[in-house]
Amino acid sequence: MAEGGQELEDDDVEEDAPLEKKKKLFNKELRCMMYGFGDDPNPYSESVDLLESLVMDYIAEMTKKAMDVGRPGRITVEDIIFLIRKDAKKFSRVKELLIMNEELKKARKAFDESKLNCQ
Repeated sequence: MAEGGQELEDDDVEEDAPLEKKKKLFNKELRCMMYGFGDDPNPYSESVDLLESLVMDYIAEMTKKAMDVGRPGRITVEDIIFLIRKDAKKFSRVKELLIMNEELKKARKAFDESKLNCQ
């Protein structure tokens, strides 16, 4: 009987192993963000794991909603903007990041063109 219980525990550990690898996707970034917002330079691993779990849940939820809103099988920036349109902070941040992305693209293109002209 104990062996059967032991086997179940071993199986649970093996099944959870891939989750642990997935879980560490944003670990470093979250630690830096937590420190930037006033946490300890080395926050508790449990705190980082909890925050990462919340972030992953949010991303999964938004992805599912975006799949329902837009064209089937494809998510566009417009789908995400549509979903966050009523949250003023998120909406303005997304707009700001999109504008910055366009400016960076233009700057890279201008830099590449000037670099080619010099050669």
